Amino acid sequence: MVNDMPPLWTKSFIFLLIGNLFTFMSFQMLLPNLPPYIASIGGSSLQVGMVTTAFSIAAILIRPFIGHILLTKKRKMLILIGSFLLLVCTILYPFTQIIFLLLIFRFLHGAAWGLSTTANGTAAVDLVPRRRVGEGMGYFGLSITIGMIIAPSVGIFLYQNFNFQILISVSILLGLVAFLFLAMTHYAEPESLAKNQINPTKFSFFHSLIEKKSSYPALITFLTSFGYGSIVTYLVLFGEEQNLTGTFLFYLANALCSTASRPFTGRVFDAKGPWILIMGCSVIAFVAMWILSIATANWYFLLSGALFGIGYGSMIPALQAWTISKTDVERSGIANGMYYSSIDFGIGLSAVILGLLHQYVSTSSLFQMSSFLFLLVFLFTFADYVNKRRKDQRPVVNVKKL
Repeated sequence: MVNDMPPLWTKSFIFLLIGNLFTFMSFQMLLPNLPPYIASIGGSSLQVGMVTTAFSIAAILIRPFIGHILLTKKRKMLILIGSFLLLVCTILYPFTQIIFLLLIFRFLHGAAWGLSTTANGTAAVDLVPRRRVGEGMGYFGLSITIGMIIAPSVGIFLYQNFNFQILISVSILLGLVAFLFLAMTHYAEPESLAKNQINPTKFSFFHSLIEKKSSYPALITFLTSFGYGSIVTYLVLFGEEQNLTGTFLFYLANALCSTASRPFTGRVFDAKGPWILIMGCSVIAFVAMWILSIATANWYFLLSGALFGIGYGSMIPALQAWTISKTDVERSGIANGMYYSSIDFGIGLSAVILGLLHQYVSTSSLFQMSSFLFLLVFLFTFADYVNKRRKDQRPVVNVKKL
């Protein structure tokens, strides 16, 4: 029997994966260390949240413009501009030690991040065969997940054992590697690109911000990211409060388990759809958050990180594939931008709300409260699953013409 499955592992797809991995590693290794760094230069808990939120707002605002530009412009130029701007922003970090300037700078960094992630994700959609979107975007999502998980543990180690300048230097090096791989990638251009260049669509901010067909999985992505936001903002601070030095174990176990489960979860998505996968993973992430909240020894970080890697680490690429699969190919850039905006908005809003609550409750309580977002993810996904089952079971009425 001849295997007519279109190829996935092309040279271009591999280079894009590597470039995207190093992009996320360069950025994510800074993320958990910014809160303690801001605190070290005199920032309050609320200001820690504001710095995260300023970044998220900028990323969200820029993505509709990038999504619209991607309708008519080639991918490579935008991808390289985004990678270069991220590199410049990283180089300038040590020169921003005043909170107000840091807020402005994080806003600019957020805009560069919004450009880069939207362009990279859209390029991946172009390279992945439509019949293998779950598997392909699952592996592309793995480059995101590993970057979001391994890099913070490396960043925490560098920040705690050396200093902020060493952390920045390593981040710059990773950013350079990302730029080189992205520059060597050959990008596919969808057929709709030439048509849109001849008859360009008039720009509408709302139309380029929201892809209605993909809005439901984007909402679930927002809830998932809101739950994850407490870890991004407060994990390192929580470890310091508990006098524990093993916070990096959370990210390490997270990365290993997320990577190990990815081949299985990608195939489950293509065979069964996103619903069963996301519901199961949301329950696992809920349990992981509660284990983290009661951590009194380093092995708690290891266990909760492993479970969170299976849960959250599997949900993120599944949600991206679900978001993209709901829309048309020519609108995939906008849908992809909305997906990333949902992540940034969830983490950003989480930082502000939890920053306010942190003045009255403990860090462990923040983890416990955030865990219930994953139960909401379960309920929203289950509701969509039930709705789909009803539609599938609805009898088809054939009306004969007289």
